[in-house]
Amino acid sequence: MIAIIDYGMGNLRSVQKGFEKIGAKAIVTADPQIVLQADKVVLPGVGAFRDCMRNLEQAGFVEPILRVIAEGRPFLGICVGMQLLFTDSVEFGLYQGLNVIPGHVLRFPDHMRVADEELKVPQMGWNQLRFKRRPPVFEGIADGSNVYFVHSYYVQPDSEDVIATTTDYGFEFCSAIWKDNIVATQFHPEKSQDVGLRILKNFAEMK
Repeated sequence: MIAIIDYGMGNLRSVQKGFEKIGAKAIVTADPQIVLQADKVVLPGVGAFRDCMRNLEQAGFVEPILRVIAEGRPFLGICVGMQLLFTDSVEFGLYQGLNVIPGHVLRFPDHMRVADEELKVPQMGWNQLRFKRRPPVFEGIADGSNVYFVHSYYVQPDSEDVIATTTDYGFEFCSAIWKDNIVATQFHPEKSQDVGLRILKNFAEMK
């Protein structure tokens, strides 16, 4: 069973539909006990880091998430669900995350430019992945594949060893991480067409 955590922050149905398209059963749940029973867990996220972290805590999901990760079950973080795994975020102040991955969540600088073009923040649209390491969940994904992003903040891990992919947006930033049973993406696999569906399929097939 794949459990998609419902803590009031994320387009949960689109993630669930992504799994349905590749023939995998995934349930959306607001029950921490269901998460503890799941074979695999997905933490999506849309919105402000501060609000997401508060909702996780209030809904009683922090300890189940940490336990699932510690027990080695496959865990997928998406967008803010990736950022929450880090130590802290500077979004609207300084807020503590789950601290599973040491590092920080930072904002893209204003007025970034490529040639004569000013880059907009948030980054919204398609951009390319460049592989640093290739976890099993990215099997069959070509270097340079396009995926869909919507974000103003990016993660900066303390160790480059956890970086799976990078993407260029004014500078090279970490767009996916991999550590043991954890894979997390800044982009949205559920919105990334065939490439994203392949990632979800690979995750669903992880042992």
